Amino acid sequence: MSGPVRILVSSCLLGEKVRYDGGHKRDPFLVDTLGQFVEYVPVCPEVECGLPTPREAMHLVGNPADPHLVAIKTDADCTGRMKRWAHGKLSELEGLELCGYICKKGSPSSGMERVPVYGGSGIPSRVGAGMFTKAFMERFPLIPVEEEGRLRNPDLRERFVVRMFTLRRFRDAIRRGRARGTLVEFHTSHKLLLLAHGRPLYAEMGKLVARAKELPLEELYRRYQRLLLEALRRRATPARCADALLHAMGYLRPLLSPDEKRELLEAIEQHRNRLTPLVVPVTLTRHYARKFDVVYLNRQAFLNPHPVERMLQNHV
Repeated sequence: MSGPVRILVSSCLLGEKVRYDGGHKRDPFLVDTLGQFVEYVPVCPEVECGLPTPREAMHLVGNPADPHLVAIKTDADCTGRMKRWAHGKLSELEGLELCGYICKKGSPSSGMERVPVYGGSGIPSRVGAGMFTKAFMERFPLIPVEEEGRLRNPDLRERFVVRMFTLRRFRDAIRRGRARGTLVEFHTSHKLLLLAHGRPLYAEMGKLVARAKELPLEELYRRYQRLLLEALRRRATPARCADALLHAMGYLRPLLSPDEKRELLEAIEQHRNRLTPLVVPVTLTRHYARKFDVVYLNRQAFLNPHPVERMLQNHV
């Protein structure tokens, strides 16, 4: 990768004392592990829109589709101030090539989902999103967004890591110049990864690349990026990963001995049945691909992710 993996992140998660009570919510994984390999862009909507630290706690009130940001004790309404600041901030972020956004769970300005919204009864409905994060997701619907707590789930963390690194690789491809050949090369090296996230979009993307000469380059790349990030939002289930690995095995089958075929097939089926982690059949497939110098497999991002990407996917 030639460009940085740049991630927007809630400032309090990095240990900055910007919360309403003057404290922070430092997250060790984000600071000590992920922070070694990405470039963070810290953001605290409440401080950056002009509110002091410490400050009165706030919550969302009214219509969940368009709530107001209101101080809990004094009922001071900060909605207009937050929306004006967010509009300018989102325009500023457009040129940063963000690969993801990690936000603070439950925050009325930064939460991604299930943020309490208070109505007339006094009982909140957990159906809201933080005012800034909601605006971010509407402006940049394809950029991966996660809350810090959800990244403790291995499956959700792996999906987020895969999406942000793949987006960086795609942007690096664009940097080399929009050309149909460049897109074909990128698609070819990501075929197994896309297959592991589901056949329907994998097939649709293949058709789009096959028709590359029929579309203007700008339109071609725009459509491909949308499908790419939509595909990666879908879970790479053990069954789908096994499907991708069996596809890879088709390139190895003529080269393997009967014992090697049996060993690889057993490893794939054990993962399909959730008896072993994905790294087991992937490592074995990668070993045989290198042993027999199978060029198509050796260039696959699914089998050979960036070393940092692989480490973060398997982080415990």
